[in-house]
Amino acid sequence: MIEMAQHLRAICRPHGVPLIVNDRVDVALASEADGVHLGQNDMSLVVARRILGQRAIIGVTVSSSLQAAIAVKEGADYLGIGTVFATPTKEDAKSIIGVAGVRDILASIPSEVPTVAIGGINADNVQRVIYQSQAEENRLSGVAVVSAIVAADHVQTVAQELLHLIRSPPTFIKEVPNKLRPVELLLDQVNNVIKQLALKHPLCHNMTNFVVQNFAANVALAIPIMANNGDEAPELAALGGALVINMGSVMPEAINNYVKAVQAYNACGQPVLFDPVGAGATSLRRRTVQTLMANGYFDVIKGNENEIRVLLGDDTTQQKGVDSGASKSTIPDMIHLARSLAERERNVVVLTGETDIISDGDRTYAVKNGDEYLGQITGSGCTLGTTIAACLAVHREDRLLAALSGMLLYEIASERASGRTDVKGPGTFVPAFIDELNAISKLAQESNDRWTYGARLVFFEKTREASSQTGT
Repeated sequence: MIEMAQHLRAICRPHGVPLIVNDRVDVALASEADGVHLGQNDMSLVVARRILGQRAIIGVTVSSSLQAAIAVKEGADYLGIGTVFATPTKEDAKSIIGVAGVRDILASIPSEVPTVAIGGINADNVQRVIYQSQAEENRLSGVAVVSAIVAADHVQTVAQELLHLIRSPPTFIKEVPNKLRPVELLLDQVNNVIKQLALKHPLCHNMTNFVVQNFAANVALAIPIMANNGDEAPELAALGGALVINMGSVMPEAINNYVKAVQAYNACGQPVLFDPVGAGATSLRRRTVQTLMANGYFDVIKGNENEIRVLLGDDTTQQKGVDSGASKSTIPDMIHLARSLAERERNVVVLTGETDIISDGDRTYAVKNGDEYLGQITGSGCTLGTTIAACLAVHREDRLLAALSGMLLYEIASERASGRTDVKGPGTFVPAFIDELNAISKLAQESNDRWTYGARLVFFEKTREASSQTGT
């Protein structure tokens, strides 16, 4: 091992690349390597520093904010944060912390301390790890990669690809800065989003439960395709539409297909909506949520209160089937849930209920539209997801505006349908609802925004309610 380290040192030094030995302080000392990387079960940093001297580079793996604080205090030159994902090279990893765990640690340490994420990092997830782990005042300096490079047939090509991905903006983020905040300005743009939806008819790829496929196809003001085979996703993603992953029917082969699809759409930079239906109903659904969240980026997550709690890591939430049940939370509680998940995932969260909450972590709004008939027909929540995804496909600059536009289209159409004299109950409501969606689409194409006048929208600052509602 010492001979190998000396050989590697001779290769690295002419290029100015430090050689760091993993775990073995004795090998680092004997080979005159530039430093050592220590795990939590290795020699202490203080002792290693005494042996190797002040000029040695000593890094430490940490998996909690407490471990990070201790390492920084003891003078670690950098931190390896992980294990992020399970990996063959970390079979003894006791704590898989995920991207959210990386973000928590970054938020707890000074930004001048260099950091790398460790564990399961590869070309499929490196941009997402760097993007989603970013804390308010801190971000990763880089990543540590083993298997993705050394197990590759063409090491140099893979290393260059990873470096390119690290240095490039994420393919799945196309938003612009300085997004609209006031209610009135957002509502001024809603009709334009629906106009583009009506004119462009984007593809909406639905991986949804079998119960609602027909309803979703009829409701969507888009070109729907119901394709649950993940092998089709790369070609479908290239057509420029959006993907909906609806977890209503979790079949044995579904999880792998979901992962293939979301990664294909992420790679093409096309939007993905995740509807974690019944996330808290069974242990299988909880595991499926964890797998999907670990393997892809979702532009929008739409769920009821209990589903959002599960995604935030609440192991005590138990759903009866796919229903949320009566909410005991206040509006401020629901705002906190939606905002917390949106901040953690760096995306948009739609929390559905009697009052819907939509947040991107910075801007948060309550939407008080919709009709009670929506709660009496099967699949209304699932088809709302399809509608939102279609809007995401035509408006990438502001995902919150796109999602809000889909929500208002859907919910105002339900109110218009319910008010019709030919609607006597849920059975007559559905065709009237589809008619009103079409009617609003035609108004939007004519640049007639009068249908938005009934929007009931409230803007909430992070500390207090700020803006007023419009409409009645």
